[in-house]
Amino acid sequence: MEKQVFDFGMNTTRRHFLSRLSLGLGSAALGSLLIPDIFKGNAESDVNDLVAGLPHFAPKAKRVIYLFQNGAPSQLDLFDYKPLLNKMHGQDLPESIRGGQRLTGMTASQATFPLAGSIFNFKQYGKSGAWMSELLPYTASIVDDLCIIKTLNTEAINHDPALTFFQTGAQVGNRPSMGAWLSYGLGSENQNLPGFCVLLSRGKGNGQGVYSKLWTNGFLDSVHQGVQFSSGENPVLYLNDPDGMDRTQRRKMLDKLSELNQGTYENFGDPEITAKIQQYEMAYRMQTAVPEITDMSKEPESIIKMYGPECLVPGTYAANCLLARKLSEQGVRFIQLYHQGWDSHGGLPNEIKGQCMDVDQASAALVTDLKQRGLLDETLVIWGGEFGRTNYCQGTLTKDNYGRDHHPRAFTVWMAGGGIKPGIVYGETDDFGYNIVKDPVHVHDFHATILNQLGLDHEKLIFKNQGRRYRLTDVAGKLVNGIIA
Repeated sequence: MEKQVFDFGMNTTRRHFLSRLSLGLGSAALGSLLIPDIFKGNAESDVNDLVAGLPHFAPKAKRVIYLFQNGAPSQLDLFDYKPLLNKMHGQDLPESIRGGQRLTGMTASQATFPLAGSIFNFKQYGKSGAWMSELLPYTASIVDDLCIIKTLNTEAINHDPALTFFQTGAQVGNRPSMGAWLSYGLGSENQNLPGFCVLLSRGKGNGQGVYSKLWTNGFLDSVHQGVQFSSGENPVLYLNDPDGMDRTQRRKMLDKLSELNQGTYENFGDPEITAKIQQYEMAYRMQTAVPEITDMSKEPESIIKMYGPECLVPGTYAANCLLARKLSEQGVRFIQLYHQGWDSHGGLPNEIKGQCMDVDQASAALVTDLKQRGLLDETLVIWGGEFGRTNYCQGTLTKDNYGRDHHPRAFTVWMAGGGIKPGIVYGETDDFGYNIVKDPVHVHDFHATILNQLGLDHEKLIFKNQGRRYRLTDVAGKLVNGIIA
C-alpha cells in the first residue's frame, strides 16, 4: 500500500489540514492526534476553529471533578494550623501584619480586630506531615493522595465576583466558564452525554447563591454550556418526550427539524443554528443515558458504605459525589459540584461542624473510589472555595465562639490525581495565617495549571470575540510547576 504524504505548510489552515488528514485516517485515529502548535493560538490561523479531542500536547488528565465549597471554608479551622493564633486569642491583629489591606463593609467599621484561634484540634498526617483539623478525619486518611495548596489568592473580596472569577477567570459576567472552555477545547469522550455537567447541593450552614452565569458558555457556542442535573424526578429538565409522543415519532420530528434548521443555516450562516441542531440530538441521546447513569441501585453495598448513607438521597453532597464519579467514568470532561453553606460570619464553630459532616466522608470516598478503579491518575479532583476567612473575629469573640470575615489574600485548596504531585503541602503563610510568605498561587496560575494537566496551553486556548482574543487566564497566569508530578 502506498504511504500517503501530507504537506503541512504554514499557509495550511486548521480546517484544511484536518480535512486532508481525515482522508487517510479514520475518525478514531484522528481524535488521538495532537495539533501542531501552528494551528493553535496563531495570529494567522482561524483561532475559533478548534477541533474537539485534540490537545496542544499529551495530557496527564482527561477529566476534572471540581468540588466547589461555595461560601469560603475557613482554612484556619481546617488546614492552616496556626498555634500563635491560639496563644494570642483576643489580642488585636497587629497593624504590621494587616498592612492596610482592604476589608469588607462588614468588618471595616470594627474598632478592633481580635485574633481568633481555632477551637478545633489539629494533628499531622501522612508522609508529608500535613496538619489537618479534627473536623476532617476522612480527608486526613487520604492525605498522602492530596496536594494541599495553602497560598491561593485573589483580588475579589466579595462572594459574587470571587466566585465568578474562580469559575470564569473574570470578575464580571458573560465570560465562558472553565467547563465551557474545556468542552470547547477537548469535547466530551461520550457522545451520549454533555462534556460539562453541573450538580448542586445545600449544606447546613449560611448559604450563598449560585447562578447559571457560573456555568455559562459566554461567547462560545451554546453546546458548551454546563448542563445542570437536579435532584427531582427528572434529573435533566425537558429531556423526556411530550405526552402522546413515542421514540419513533420523536426521531422523525427531530429529523425534519434538522432539515429545516440546516436550510436556515445555509441561508444565514449563523453557527448557533448548528449548535441548536447538536443540542436537540444530544437531548435525544441523553434520554437513554441519563436514567441509567443516575440510577444508584446497582452500586454495591461497599460503595454505599464508603460514601455514606446520604449518597442514596438525591441532591445531597454525597449523592452528587457518587454521581460525579459515574459521570466521569462515562467520559464527561468537566463535572462541577457546588456545595453551599460555608459563609460563617458568625457562629462559625457550630456551622463548620455541619458543613464538614456533609462533605468530609464523600470527598475522601470520591478520591478513594477513583483510585481503586484506576481512574485517579486520569481524573483531576479539586476541593476549595472562592476565598478564605480572616484570622480575626467578626462580631463578638468568646472562648468558644467566633465568626470570620472574607479573606482573599491567602487560603487553602486541595487537588488530587490528574498528574498533580500527591502527598505534598505547597506554599506557606505567616504565623498569623494572614499573608503569604512562600510560593503564592493566583487564580490565573491555578487555571493555567489545570489546563496544562489536560494538555492545553492556557496562552493558546483562545477564542476571538468582537475583535478581541479571550482566554480563561486573560493576560496573566503561569504554571505552578512545583505541584506538577
